[in-house]
Amino acid sequence: MPRIRIANATVFDATGAAPFAGDVLIEDNRIAAVSRAGTPGPQADQVIDAAGRFLMPGMVEGHAHLSFENVTATEDLITPSPEAQVFAAARGAKALIDAGFTSAYGASEAKLRLGVAVRGEVEAGRLPGPRIRAGGLEISVTGAMGDESKEHNPRIGPSTIVDGVEEMRKAVRLHCREGVDNIKLDVSGDPFYPNTPGHTTPMTFEEIKVAADTAHAYGKKINAHTRSIEGSKHCVRAGVDGLFHCEYSDEELLDLMEAAKDRIFVVPTVGLFYQIVHGEAAGHGLTPEIGGYMGITALLEESVKTHTELRKRGVRHLIGGDYGFGWSPQGTQARDIKLFVELYGYSPAEALVCATRYGGQAMRAEGDLGTIAEGQLADLVLVDGDVLQDLSLLTDHDRLMMIMKDGAFHKLAPQLQATAAQPAVAA
Repeated sequence: MPRIRIANATVFDATGAAPFAGDVLIEDNRIAAVSRAGTPGPQADQVIDAAGRFLMPGMVEGHAHLSFENVTATEDLITPSPEAQVFAAARGAKALIDAGFTSAYGASEAKLRLGVAVRGEVEAGRLPGPRIRAGGLEISVTGAMGDESKEHNPRIGPSTIVDGVEEMRKAVRLHCREGVDNIKLDVSGDPFYPNTPGHTTPMTFEEIKVAADTAHAYGKKINAHTRSIEGSKHCVRAGVDGLFHCEYSDEELLDLMEAAKDRIFVVPTVGLFYQIVHGEAAGHGLTPEIGGYMGITALLEESVKTHTELRKRGVRHLIGGDYGFGWSPQGTQARDIKLFVELYGYSPAEALVCATRYGGQAMRAEGDLGTIAEGQLADLVLVDGDVLQDLSLLTDHDRLMMIMKDGAFHKLAPQLQATAAQPAVAA
């Protein structure tokens, strides 16, 4: 691969430093050098003149459902054939990288191996898409979220249903055997399941603990849908890596999460509820009034309280989650960055770190993803405009002038291509 220099950029490196004018050199799939303006520019085979545009690490979707496409009910996940759904997952992957998301931390999919299959095609270069940690099916228990059966009408839902420690151990082993990277448990209830609302905890600590231990024995990550206080405490104590939602909290839970802040990641998945409460889902039958009856308004209020406090305590948040519904299409996840500012009190730069550096840490234990520094993987996005002054620029895909993953261009705007073949010069 040629040595590529991105010159004259405003570099947001996601390390906590202020943006600076400088150049970035990419060699093979890694960042070979970062230099500030006024120092000699690195030699390169190709030069991209950023002309002062905003260069940042690629973003990370922290709770990805690649196969969710215009979903409005569980029927949309249960009834389509695997053949149809693998195309939906492929389209979801493309929508993410088109939106500047160069990594996807998988939550769950509509079928067990959808994420695994798309991950393999993307890694082989046959499909466009982000780096993928593939999710499998959600693992739940009888009578809880994900259990779609009734005694008179048994049917297979979008989950693996287990009961007890040994069934849980076997289910996690099965996921690992089939190539899943991220195991997901449905620990708590959910407002979309009236018999087990969000404050309930159907899954036991023992079931969670054996799932975490089994996944870790295979070198996999374990994540959990957890809204309830008890469920979130179980997850932290059992060794769960990623906690999704976490609206309800008390002082003991907040203390537990702060003590584990160097180990866990928390994904508020705020977009789904925000969109319902603010009327964006009304065209699909989920009006704000109905959302209020379901307890979604109250859950959003709890989310603001809990995650504002977690921010103050230094717990690492990731953006994204539960996109792919009819009112929240794949590729619009960058909206969450602005919500982190408006709802949880992050500064724009801090929220952008959640979307980049923290996501990279969740994706790779090696610590080589999510910042712009020598030796890091070359996942980069060049934006036309000052993102820290206007976070909505990240939702305008026309303003994403360059998207690079693993040192290769996924997108390069025509006005940048004109400079791509220039010979290397010293700055």
